[in-house]
Amino acid sequence: MASANAFDFKLFKRLLGFTNPYRLVFYFVAFTAVILSALAILRPYFLQRAIDESILPRDPSGLIYFVIIMIGVLVLEVLFQFSFIFYANWLGQHIIKDLRIGLFNLMMRFKMNYFDTSSVGRLTTRAVNDIETISSIFSQGLFMIIADLLKMAAIAAFMLYQSWRLSLIVFVILPVILIATRLFQRAMKVAFEEVRAQVANLNSFVQERITGMKIVQVFAREQTEYQQFFAINEKHKKAWIKTVWYNSIFFPIAEMASSVAIGLLVWFGGLNAAANGVITLGLVVAFIELAQMLFRPLRQIADKFNTLQMGMVAAKRVFEILDTKAHISDQGTRVLKNTKGAIVFKNVCFSYVAGEQVIKDISFTVQPGETIAIVGATGAGKSTIINLLNRFYEINSGDILIDGISIKDYTLESLRNEIGVVLQDVFLFADTIDNNIRLNNEAISAQEIQNAATQIGVSKFIDSLPGKFQYNVKERGVMLSSGQRQLISFLRAYVSNPGILILDEATSSVDSYSEQMIQTATDTITKNRTSIVIAHRLATIKKADKILVMDAGKIVESGTHKELLEQNGYYRTLYKVQFASESNQEN
Repeated sequence: MASANAFDFKLFKRLLGFTNPYRLVFYFVAFTAVILSALAILRPYFLQRAIDESILPRDPSGLIYFVIIMIGVLVLEVLFQFSFIFYANWLGQHIIKDLRIGLFNLMMRFKMNYFDTSSVGRLTTRAVNDIETISSIFSQGLFMIIADLLKMAAIAAFMLYQSWRLSLIVFVILPVILIATRLFQRAMKVAFEEVRAQVANLNSFVQERITGMKIVQVFAREQTEYQQFFAINEKHKKAWIKTVWYNSIFFPIAEMASSVAIGLLVWFGGLNAAANGVITLGLVVAFIELAQMLFRPLRQIADKFNTLQMGMVAAKRVFEILDTKAHISDQGTRVLKNTKGAIVFKNVCFSYVAGEQVIKDISFTVQPGETIAIVGATGAGKSTIINLLNRFYEINSGDILIDGISIKDYTLESLRNEIGVVLQDVFLFADTIDNNIRLNNEAISAQEIQNAATQIGVSKFIDSLPGKFQYNVKERGVMLSSGQRQLISFLRAYVSNPGILILDEATSSVDSYSEQMIQTATDTITKNRTSIVIAHRLATIKKADKILVMDAGKIVESGTHKELLEQNGYYRTLYKVQFASESNQEN
């Protein structure tokens, strides 16, 4: 199994590629790691000499000399340690900044069907939590492990140089720790993969329930949702406990092995020193410190490797998204600007799911400046037409043309800039009304927004709010009614001055007063501008130049309001049913 591999070098190499823009910093951190390994052996060395050459012979002046040297070594060690930690973390933060920007930029260009099938919570986990975890690879994992390995190599070489006998005592214990570390690494990788999976599940569940809290409370599902959350949280707890279990086994073993090694050093070295052998008291003390310095990184390497593993697991999940080929092809070279608004659908077929066509061989033409309406029952395919015109989805066959040119030949940005859309389900960001209208487009001035609000008759409503255009609507626009949100959305589309205007059920969730304002504004801005109106309320589209009637993904009727009523077909039936329903409501 792939999960059983202790380390994915291919993935690690790919991750290292993100350090290329910061190569000098990378090399500097590596250099400080080398210097720190050299400095590590100096303190025990000078301690040995201080004991043997100054303390035992009772030489105060010599002792002061060694103390000054050790203080100097300590200062150097502190300075290099500071540089090492700071720049390792600096490098990690810059890498995850680049990764996060790249990931977010990619996700903004994904097809809508990718988001249709992907959990928001999981995507949030990848873009925030997982990428943050990747930074630990550089701040606490990679360089720390390299530094520790270099330190251990320097210490081992110095120990052999000083005394092979004492070195042998220490080295005999090393395989025990090495084997335990290896087994620990393999187990922890699997455990951390499970932890990250459960974190994603938690994020997804919590985000969805918070977003849909109104539904939860309306249907009194609090207890049921609590039980589901309890079960998911229980899985998360068990995944973490598994990592705690492995840690609880490993670290006592490593600590016991270290203590045994030090005990043997004291026993063998102490006896030899007492018998005036080749081993001195200073050497024994130095070896005790060296052994601790050798075993401590070895124990910590396991912990740091855990951090590295968690970062690698997170990197694997992030790269899975980065490798996803779900973006809309943007190969067009033409720029759509000042469009005439001529729209042609030629034998267009489309399906969200393979084998289940939603749009079935549709053909129609919209002349420049013409207003057409699309009506039909829920699920007839009305909104899908809008999604295809904006290239949120790719059609299966056929072609869509604007001004006689296929929309695939236009750049996505220019295409969507020329199409203004007012959706039924209005989304507002947790920001001011002004920013929700202009969407941070500095080309749109405050005066233009105010003029547009006056023209479509919504300035009175905005002026009544505290702060007016600077009023913060909070998350998803909860501070406004559905009708007010719709008006803001309408104003947002209007100020962009699109060549083509699309109203998707734009009056479905507004009161009669708001509907009247929108209808008046619609009559104004659709004049001499190509407009497509998707409507459920047929009374709002009587003035349309052409009405397309859809049923089960096909256009079954087309004509003006008057012509369709005279046909005594599908449209007339819809109109009669709706008129009767509205009459009953009025009575």
